[in-house]
Amino acid sequence: MSDTPTIALDAMGGDIGASVVVSAAVHAISKNDNLRLILVGDEDTIRQELKNNKADVSDRLLIKHASQKVEMDELPSRALRGKKDSSMRVAINLVKEGEADATVSAGNTGALMATARFVLKTLPGIDRPAICSLMPTTSGKTHMLDLGANVDTSAENLLEFAVMGSVLVNAIHNIEAPTVGLLNIGAEEIKGNERVKEAARLLSDSDLNYIGFVEGDDIYHGKANVIVCDGFIGNVALKSSEGVAKMIIHFLRSSFKHNIYSKLIGLLAMPVLYRFKKSVDPRRYNGASLLGLQGTVVKSHGGADSLAFYTAIQHAMIAIQENVPARISQHLETHLTSKA
Repeated sequence: MSDTPTIALDAMGGDIGASVVVSAAVHAISKNDNLRLILVGDEDTIRQELKNNKADVSDRLLIKHASQKVEMDELPSRALRGKKDSSMRVAINLVKEGEADATVSAGNTGALMATARFVLKTLPGIDRPAICSLMPTTSGKTHMLDLGANVDTSAENLLEFAVMGSVLVNAIHNIEAPTVGLLNIGAEEIKGNERVKEAARLLSDSDLNYIGFVEGDDIYHGKANVIVCDGFIGNVALKSSEGVAKMIIHFLRSSFKHNIYSKLIGLLAMPVLYRFKKSVDPRRYNGASLLGLQGTVVKSHGGADSLAFYTAIQHAMIAIQENVPARISQHLETHLTSKA
């Protein structure tokens, strides 16, 4: 990898598409002198959006034309077989071919995972890649996985997720032995289904810093650096937390607009409210790593605005800098070998 990281952006993915991606890209280039971006998608559309943002093609902001687009509701199998020139596929191919160090896409999650897995392949020893993202807590942040890539998982898969999450936290936050918790319906050993209980036994026998079961409210207390679960549970937890954050912000706004007195109080409380909003704003935590692949792929929220997509680009830059796939590969054999 050169001193100038290159990221391929799926410019046509997401609920909004090129207007968000191009705006975020222009902002990212202005904030990072050592960054190079490739906008992948319909060239005419991208050029128009660059014009709208008073920007143009340069040696650090390039266009790679792709004639197709993966729809948000498209079946992953159809996208994989029938959309070989989609912006998503072409962006991932750039990573495979060594022309880009990472891909960021706000597109169809299932199609992104299927395509990335097909093109880049998984790391040796990894059965299933997982989606991992930051979650805000009262004491900082935690990483949670899987967040939607794998609905049905085995105990062995959960152990793999724990390994990948632990290596990611070690790489990004320089935490020597990240604490790992297994999400369950209770902290007691008798709680949970057989798969979770078996995963707990595997984690206990590994050399990870496993601290036991954690419950849903423990996510936001920062009880563990890494929280492991299957994709069904993780996705529900993620979407629920985003919904609660938006609901709280909505109620606060409504309350302070109730009458002249509440408006005055709201004005006085503005700095505090701003800090609160910033701390729980999902846009500032946007960007989920697809761990377990032989390459760096970051999934942005489908409804991301420019700020959120910019955050995902920053996430990809850190993953490139820390060479996360290689570090996972290096640590995998050690972590996955159970203690005698």
